[in-house]
Amino acid sequence: MAECAHKTILVVDDDPDFLDFATIVLEAGGYAVHTATNADGALQVMQNQRPDLVIVDVMMSYALNGWSVSRRMSADPLLRGVPVLMVSAIVSESDKGIFPRNGHVRLDAFMRKPLEPAALLCRVAELTGTKP
Repeated sequence: MAECAHKTILVVDDDPDFLDFATIVLEAGGYAVHTATNADGALQVMQNQRPDLVIVDVMMSYALNGWSVSRRMSADPLLRGVPVLMVSAIVSESDKGIFPRNGHVRLDAFMRKPLEPAALLCRVAELTGTKP
């Protein structure tokens, strides 16, 4: 877990239950966690401290708000290299081909909600280069 202690994860979702779940799981895995409930809040958090990974819900207060976070990260030279894990309860793994795949939208991985804690920690470890 010492390797994870230096990794910061930003979780962006308008669902407080998911934010609580992700925070508990990730902190138990040794990660530092910050949260935001919308795209503007996420960018503000990232301006204060560049995270090692952003976990963002595709659908938030308005449709595809998660894409807004990703697009804005791609436009920022300091954030465009930060990996993005998109999550959604609406879109399935087989539907991820509908997601935009260009330089304006960052998507490194996708997981369908509800997330299993072990699977989340495994994917986070993979994206941050840490050991689960």
